[in-house]
Amino acid sequence: MNWHDDFKAKLTTAEEAVSVIETGDRVYYGGNAAIPQALIRALAERKDELEHVQLNHVLLLGDDPLSAPEMEGHFRHNSLFVGPADRAAVNDARADYVPIFLHQIPRLFYEEIIPLDVCMIMLSPPDEHGFMSFGVETLASKAASLTADTIIAQVNEKMPRVLGDSFIHVNRVNKIVEHTEALPTLEQKPANPVEMAIGQHILGMIEPGMTLQMGIGGIPDAVYDALEGPLELGIHTEMISDGAMQAIQRGVVTGFRKTLHQGKVIITFALGSEELYDYIDNNPLIEAHPVDYVNDPFIISQNENLMAINSAIEVDLTGQVCSDSIGPKIYSGFGGQVDFIRGAARSKGGKPIIALPSTAKGGELSRIVPFLKQGAGVVTSRADVHYIITEHGIANIFGKNRRERVEALIDIADPAFRQELLDAAKERKLLP
Repeated sequence: MNWHDDFKAKLTTAEEAVSVIETGDRVYYGGNAAIPQALIRALAERKDELEHVQLNHVLLLGDDPLSAPEMEGHFRHNSLFVGPADRAAVNDARADYVPIFLHQIPRLFYEEIIPLDVCMIMLSPPDEHGFMSFGVETLASKAASLTADTIIAQVNEKMPRVLGDSFIHVNRVNKIVEHTEALPTLEQKPANPVEMAIGQHILGMIEPGMTLQMGIGGIPDAVYDALEGPLELGIHTEMISDGAMQAIQRGVVTGFRKTLHQGKVIITFALGSEELYDYIDNNPLIEAHPVDYVNDPFIISQNENLMAINSAIEVDLTGQVCSDSIGPKIYSGFGGQVDFIRGAARSKGGKPIIALPSTAKGGELSRIVPFLKQGAGVVTSRADVHYIITEHGIANIFGKNRRERVEALIDIADPAFRQELLDAAKERKLLP
């Protein structure tokens, strides 16, 4: 049977496709901008027929009907990165959270630490050879689709065909649902003055030919917006955003001096505007690869002069970084922060950076603190941290003793909190 006939034979409705899911099954479905919404809605309609179905996923955007309180006992999220859709369920103990480095998620499926019965993914339409692209999220979708017993694909005409190691053939899929809908987008907001100040500090550390890893938000966008001239920068990052696209379009990013994948922008997912999704469609400059490749610290380190910029919720005076929780309340996940901090640290000429505003809640709280909040988790250890940057300056604490760290971190804290931090450090005997 040729792939055209195979495709037609597998076509079905969303309702029929999800009918294969049974009580007790373990399901994976794509996240970020690749959530197969038609399949999710159809599965939610089967609530009363199913019990104890485990849902494995990374970040979910928007509303997720499977997270609603009335779904308890029927569906239970096993979140590999918590987002707005499932945050309340996780913190109400109606869902679970797995602390894990992003690059290790595929291993959970390959080694059957989390065995998968069903994988639900959103794909681009097939090309002339019958290959469908994972599009805006390769991440762990390839691993899930290679290990699950049953693969259900929502084929969406709006899903871009992203090149790289990011394809699955029609013959690998069990059921196909053709359903076109707009992909979730993330609005690009102008950087505020604090983010712009942090961006300027980072900008001063960027040298021509460097390779960058940045996510999305005011600080990355402030950096990208400020980049000008023939810098011949490269990008090797888990996520591409509008800020990165705009830097490429201005000619600031070329990748010509990269030491790995020269001339290519390497990603594992994309999140941004419709313009971004159109830009990465069939664009030979962009390559998407699974996260166990893109975020592997060993692979990252092969990019010489790699600068990794990641954020945090709070940092204590010894350099411990909390970025997945606010006290005991889970906010997000480990993501790729440690992957890239360690990869950049091993990169020849690399610069691993944690960047954050010095305060929260409109200046009421310091984000450089004597102790992490009770119940908070350490994502990046104090032995991993090199540079910490706020709007007040840069602290390089790598190789520094506790006293030197405390002094450097107090210097970049908000001035309103410096005396309080100094007193706390003396009380802890961190300073004489």
